[in-house]
Amino acid sequence: MKIEQEIQQKHFKNPYQKAHINVLYTASWLSQHSMQVLKPYKISWQQFNILRILRGLHPEPATVKLLTERMIDKMSNASRLVEKLVQKGLVDRKDCQEDRRRVNVYINQRGLDLLEEASAALENNLHEQMAYLSQEEAEELNRLLDKMRG
Repeated sequence: MKIEQEIQQKHFKNPYQKAHINVLYTASWLSQHSMQVLKPYKISWQQFNILRILRGLHPEPATVKLLTERMIDKMSNASRLVEKLVQKGLVDRKDCQEDRRRVNVYINQRGLDLLEEASAALENNLHEQMAYLSQEEAEELNRLLDKMRG
């Protein structure tokens, strides 16, 4: 559906304003769908992102600083997210032997298992959402979004 119909706005100041609103609206739309898919796993999109980062580093640890740098949502509080994941038994925190100010965060087996299931569900949902784009169009969309960010 066109953005004009989605937000019930017929005119935009210029194509750049329309593109800006369209990107923001689409990002929110994708985020809402992702949150619905992750709901049965009792994790947020931001927690899922942390688990993915940790899985990519596994078996090596990450610091909260590294997690913050790699997160998609830079406004998220990585320390708080890690604490919630520790409480859920999905990650482990250990003090660093070399630097007492540093805390290492590891994904554990329970976190890896949950992430595998949640990733599969998200991947299935992604195929449904992206079904209207060919592979070439998805590649072009990626190129344009990368270009927009300079």
